[in-house]
Amino acid sequence: MCRMFAGQDPERYELETRSMRLNGQSTSIRLEKSFWRILDEIAANEDVTTPAFVSKLHGEVLELHGEPKNFTSLLRCTCLVWQDAQNAPQTDQIAAE
Repeated sequence: MCRMFAGQDPERYELETRSMRLNGQSTSIRLEKSFWRILDEIAANEDVTTPAFVSKLHGEVLELHGEPKNFTSLLRCTCLVWQDAQNAPQTDQIAAE
């Protein structure tokens, strides 16, 4: 079983740092390339740039919960939540049939 995970392309978990502005402050965010690809996809789906999406998410989290203790963890979990939503059965479509 572990070979499936251990044998993955190392580029998937290679770290990538991107610079952007959050609430007017310049910052750098370091995530695995796999997570950046998902965030890029989410942003494209929202018709915004990835920095704009990340900044908007940060602002909304500040409003709801205050400053997150670990924003990069929040970004990773955002990717998982989005993928879960993409994989969930479309109950509206099923009900319409």
